[in-house]
Amino acid sequence: MAKVVTMPKLGLTMTEGKLTKWYKAEGEEIQAGEVFFDVTTDKLTNEVEATESGIVRKLLVKEEDVVECLKPVAIIAAADEDISSLIAASGSTGDEAIDIETSDENTEKASVDKPKEGRRIKASPVAKKLAEENNIDLELVTGTGPNGRITLEDVENYINSAAKKVKASPMAEKTAAALDVDLCEIKKDSRIMKEDVYNYLKDKDVQGQTNLIETRIPMSQMRKIIASRMFDSWRVSPAVTFDIKVDVTRLKEIRNWLKSTCKVTFTDLLVKIIATTLLEFPYLNSRIENDEIVTRNYANIGVAVALEGGLVVPVVKYANTKGLKQISSEVKELAEKARNNELSQEDLTEGTFTITNLGMYGIESFSPIINQPEVAILGVNTITDTSVVVNGEIVIKPLMNLSLTADHRVVDGAVAAQFLSRVKEYIEKPEMLLL
Repeated sequence: MAKVVTMPKLGLTMTEGKLTKWYKAEGEEIQAGEVFFDVTTDKLTNEVEATESGIVRKLLVKEEDVVECLKPVAIIAAADEDISSLIAASGSTGDEAIDIETSDENTEKASVDKPKEGRRIKASPVAKKLAEENNIDLELVTGTGPNGRITLEDVENYINSAAKKVKASPMAEKTAAALDVDLCEIKKDSRIMKEDVYNYLKDKDVQGQTNLIETRIPMSQMRKIIASRMFDSWRVSPAVTFDIKVDVTRLKEIRNWLKSTCKVTFTDLLVKIIATTLLEFPYLNSRIENDEIVTRNYANIGVAVALEGGLVVPVVKYANTKGLKQISSEVKELAEKARNNELSQEDLTEGTFTITNLGMYGIESFSPIINQPEVAILGVNTITDTSVVVNGEIVIKPLMNLSLTADHRVVDGAVAAQFLSRVKEYIEKPEMLLL
């Protein structure tokens, strides 16, 4: 029996996916369990297997097409089975659309129809060319040719008329005439002055000497998802960022002390410290669901990993129950999987709090955007040797700035301050974690 294959919904937040590769062509046989196509979604590339055996009778979308979840992408059926009704139901005609380009020769012989605001504008090719060269909207030109067709003379008359309407000072007009500048080419709402003429010439000279290039790059599926989620977070959460300086002398000592046993990073240490602190401040570890605040007695810490095309946040599950060695191992493993595009959906879900570290880039402070549906995120900044006064003496201490962004719907300023104060205490006196 014929089977319509649809774009799978691989996660609760997935709404669409990009079909990046077909493994079978039309007419080829496929067995249930064989990989049929790849889908890039939610920052991952997933292999989708066929659930039915048969012949690939129709591929309804092309590679790199973005398709909504549960929309048809292919039809699997027996070789002699009638699938015309399924093709019709999918919205496909069964044929590829063909783009037909009109040759320049034919274009020159035909009048130009320009639909705008419900009416068609007819203009001769030479009239259109002159209008384009002078940045003139043909909608504003009155045609005197047959059936209102705009002629070259109509455009020239419009240009001459517009030139007379240019507002310019006497010195600007004199300067423009001396330098052979058409005042109509200077775009300015207010009166054109002499300086505007000189500035116009400077810009024109720069454009003539410089190979000005604008490149348009289509947003990748990952970039579109990031853009959508960042916009949603900015729109949904009334966020406030709190900064605090911490002395990382003891953390550096612990990291150096553990080198022979386990090479841990500051991020590893912070995952452990934050996971512990979150259980003391459950509102920082919560989410909003309808009109309720949902808190947890566990901490799943997301660690942001920068990739060439964007950002992913794999999650260390139940970090509050794990030792530093296990946390360090998981963070390294997740980062490696991220760089090799091997993260699973499970690796990226169920986070309760996120840590993002820009310290390696020398950043001293920033305002990270909350990773929905979480209510807080911690930004980690660079470590700077700083002069501080200790017991009346000036000493050099390695200080690091932490930037906490919190959703003010759940986290009040006082609670955020208390949370950061507790984190500072654990960082500067990590032995307290043993109590």
